Amino acid sequence: MKEKREKRLNSEFRKEIYEILKYKVKSPYLTEMFGITEVVATNDLKYAKVYVSVFSTDAEKKARTFAAICDSAKFVRSEMSKTMHIRTVPELNFILDNSEEYGQKIENILNTITYSDDGEER
Repeated sequence: MKEKREKRLNSEFRKEIYEILKYKVKSPYLTEMFGITEVVATNDLKYAKVYVSVFSTDAEKKARTFAAICDSAKFVRSEMSKTMHIRTVPELNFILDNSEEYGQKIENILNTITYSDDGEER
């Protein structure tokens, strides 16, 4: 029962955080596309790790966008307290999630490996 509630709350947090960042945060640095890949809240709902992917090839823009997201943590939390009907809204800790880039890099490496007809690597 607890596990089901945790999954549901984490999913709701994920949706709510994305909506607030996308539509309510007014920052000139939130120009790049981003996504909330996962939210993991503690059992007591005091803290939550928010994994963010920023989709940009320019490292400077990516860093600026992530910094703008981190700077808006208190605003996002206050907005969540207005819309979500729970006693405690967790303190948000944003973490840059590079897993998609890492996966793409591994896929590119695997695609460069060529095999001969008899199954041996060349």
